[in-house]
Amino acid sequence: QAQLVEAGGGMVEAGGSLRLSCTVSPNIQISTMGWYRQGVGKQRELVATLTTSGYTNYLESVKGRFAISKDNIKHEFYLQMNRLNSEDTADYYCKVVDRRRLAYWGRGTQVTVWGRGTQVTVSS
Repeated sequence: QAQLVEAGGGMVEAGGSLRLSCTVSPNIQISTMGWYRQGVGKQRELVATLTTSGYTNYLESVKGRFAISKDNIKHEFYLQMNRLNSEDTADYYCKVVDRRRLAYWGRGTQVTVWGRGTQVTVSS
């Protein structure tokens, strides 16, 4: 049985929004929760973290656009992503560190941001 399950990925037009969710197994006593992402050919990077005391940390490029939050009753946490751009295209993973400092990872959910295109005019 998966300990962490992500949902909410998909394809979105540049400028749009998506909300990712991570459902955490009830037997995990969460200390810190976070979202990471990995683009094609890139290293996995931290996107946002949230401690149970409410302290947050964000990747510089997502500050002001993304927000991490939690629902203690549902044992879930979320990543609201606004004003998405092509640089945000990646596989997103949720991670939890419990009170024993054990880390758990979700399997990932894909986010693809497609551009609006640009018109090319050819004249002769």
